[in-house]
Amino acid sequence: MLDIKWIRDNPDALDRALRMRGAEPIARDLIALDDKRRRQVTALQETQEQRNAASKEIGRAMASGDAAGAERLKAEVAKLKSTLQEGEQAEKRLTQALNDALALIPNVPLDDVPVGPDESANVEIRRLGFPRDLSFEPKEHYEIGEALGLMDFEAAAKIAGSRFTVLKGGLARLERALAQFMLDLHTSEHGYTEIVPPLLVRDEVMFGTGQLPKFADDLFRTTDGRWLIPTAEVPLTNLVREQILDAAQLPLRLTALTPCFRSEAGAAGRDTRGMLRQHQFMKVELVSVTSAETSRDEHERMTACAEEVLKRLGLPFRTIVLSTGDMGFSARKTYDIEVWLPGQKAYREISSCSACGDFQARRMNARYRPAGEKGTRFVHTLNGSGVAVGRAMIAVLENYQEEDGGIAIPPALRPYMGGLDRLQKIS
Repeated sequence: MLDIKWIRDNPDALDRALRMRGAEPIARDLIALDDKRRRQVTALQETQEQRNAASKEIGRAMASGDAAGAERLKAEVAKLKSTLQEGEQAEKRLTQALNDALALIPNVPLDDVPVGPDESANVEIRRLGFPRDLSFEPKEHYEIGEALGLMDFEAAAKIAGSRFTVLKGGLARLERALAQFMLDLHTSEHGYTEIVPPLLVRDEVMFGTGQLPKFADDLFRTTDGRWLIPTAEVPLTNLVREQILDAAQLPLRLTALTPCFRSEAGAAGRDTRGMLRQHQFMKVELVSVTSAETSRDEHERMTACAEEVLKRLGLPFRTIVLSTGDMGFSARKTYDIEVWLPGQKAYREISSCSACGDFQARRMNARYRPAGEKGTRFVHTLNGSGVAVGRAMIAVLENYQEEDGGIAIPPALRPYMGGLDRLQKIS
């Protein structure tokens, strides 16, 4: 959430940022709403002062024996009390209206984010590895998985409907191996603390990271009013909600392997074959909580941690910076890492690493106290996929496929596969 004080001081900057993100300018409307709220607060203060003064006069009137004057003043105080109650309700409504409006405004992009309407304006900043020169026509992951007898979309559809998959045998183990490999890398070498968080969360938790209220249609809600998490970013980031941290605790670096649940409401007709876009998938998430001074460096570090997963797996990838029109709601800068998929002959997203500034912290009221200072500041939050496990498996299947339909196991995963170096068709 943006700071209304910042908006009042920088209305043109907000409107410019909104235009860059393809949204309508709204700064003047917000300031007008805040002015109305401020006038109401001032009126309340004046009414309270009048009530306090009248209350004091009652005592003086009674002390001087002026019973009639005291009764008149009591009637005035009662009337002022009623006015105060009505005014307080009006002030609450105006404050809520302002907060509701602020809750729908996306974050302001950093100055070095490329400006553009959509993904066409994204900028590639580096590329690592080269696609394998295959001597045969590569297949897509679902063709490989079904031919191996280890990926069953028909069975999943009978159980749960479309956009689900049943993995069997070696592919089930490969998914588990990938997840364990990522967690070991991030905890042992990258300094992240592993967390096992709740998968069901409350409204205010979804609000804190920016999923609510704007993106409710993209989520699954339970019958008791809680939400299935779309990413572990949600519970991990909210671990610091309504807290004041010591500066010495920063940065906090957290990781988790969780199922993720998304309705894919806006994905009709997109990636309907295979595992690229599913209602349920596994992901290793990275979250950092840090200070404003170290936020940019932490963003680069987190992205490098996600890239290292693909380096160790020997998967070609490229890293791009998203344009203003392609960034997520809470982000002020995002790097997407795209892995090469030979079957599609295209790079596809496998990780998205975002710096959110204090945008989420304001929604969660998460602060820290800098060393030697009495006051507090909002923390900065960052999140990234480290990486999406299902998409990593897709990339392994397509990049390590062999002409006979078998799959070579990347050396980094063999210890997690019991030494197995190849998957082949179930006989």
